[in-house]
Amino acid sequence: MTAAALVSIAETWYVGQLGIMSLAGMALVFPLVMLQQMLSAGSMGGGITSAISRALGSGNSAKANALVLHAALIALGIGLFFTLLFSLFGPAIFSALGGKDEALEQCLLYARVVFAGAVCIWLTNSLAAVIRGSGNMRTPSKCLLFTCLAQVILSAIFGLGLGPIPSFGMAGIAAGVLISFTGSALYFLWFLRSKNSTLRLSFSSPLSKELFLDILKVGGISSISTVLTVATILIVTRLISNFGPEALAGYGIGTRLEFLLVPMTFAFGVACLPMVGMALGANMVERAKKVAWMGALMSAALVGSIGLVVMVWPGLWANLFSSNPMVLASASQYFWVVGPCYGFFALGLCLYFASQGAGKLWGPVMAGTFRLVLVSAGGVWLSQNNGSAEQMFMVIAIGMVCYGVLTALAVWKTNWAR
Repeated sequence: MTAAALVSIAETWYVGQLGIMSLAGMALVFPLVMLQQMLSAGSMGGGITSAISRALGSGNSAKANALVLHAALIALGIGLFFTLLFSLFGPAIFSALGGKDEALEQCLLYARVVFAGAVCIWLTNSLAAVIRGSGNMRTPSKCLLFTCLAQVILSAIFGLGLGPIPSFGMAGIAAGVLISFTGSALYFLWFLRSKNSTLRLSFSSPLSKELFLDILKVGGISSISTVLTVATILIVTRLISNFGPEALAGYGIGTRLEFLLVPMTFAFGVACLPMVGMALGANMVERAKKVAWMGALMSAALVGSIGLVVMVWPGLWANLFSSNPMVLASASQYFWVVGPCYGFFALGLCLYFASQGAGKLWGPVMAGTFRLVLVSAGGVWLSQNNGSAEQMFMVIAIGMVCYGVLTALAVWKTNWAR
């Protein structure tokens, strides 16, 4: 997850070298790129890990192995849907988010390439979730580490150019993502067919409606939470776009760090998820709750500390990507207001992952819904009453606090016994 965080820093730096309009374009497309990552790795991936870990915890290895093929087919279908969606409606979607002129053009250069290979991203994250469900964290981590390193190198070469290789700009940066995830998807397919894997991918396994539902009942509800999280960012992005490209680029740098903190929280969450699932599969409810709270408090402490650092020294992050005074002012303002609340965001998100293992997600989903309504209503009111970007950032901060507190209350009150 640290490597994934470094990739995000590198990619934003590359885009920053291409100019303000490229940064503004990335601010438009990045929330939807992260939506795909969060859905495949966190939401549907969480449903996959939850189903497999609960099956193994109850001693049903045959069911766990059968779930592998079902997970791969779900990833294949949803990946194709994303490719079709953005191939047909990409310009309309990004225009609706406030994209226009050169910023929209730069956004589409990236989006057309990265979403063309959505199947590879979905297969990578879903098959990694399969392997994590067996308790094997080493193999997915090693593979994704190499994927991240390859992405950093290839995105730099194709995006900025090297020697005889010309700069392909935003399309080149996206090509680095696509090539790297294609390689990782092929590796996971090989691993799950090899003798090294505890679980085996068998293409002759009979398909079962019940097994699809076992994954989708958790993954589907989890997807609602993810969509709510990204919808919140998209709504704010649309409102911030009214302040001009410099403000949008500065806000994009700020929210880039917020999305960067998701993988850090995800690291604790995916550790909690199979432990909670296996514990509940073995009917050890008290142990499952202890795992959830320990992971949530650790992630809140780490992410909250980072939030305090960028609040005091916003230039440590913002200066990496731009030297434009207006862009830096917008990013610094965002960190000053929102940074102290990052710990609450991590608390709620980690408890959401733990709730996936328990299959009890309505509490975290309702907390995310409340956050979306609060930010949307506050943003609309500010836009109609000559509000400022700083006031919008205050609404975002309040939403994060509410999300963390309400999710914690939901987990505390919910009975995880089967």
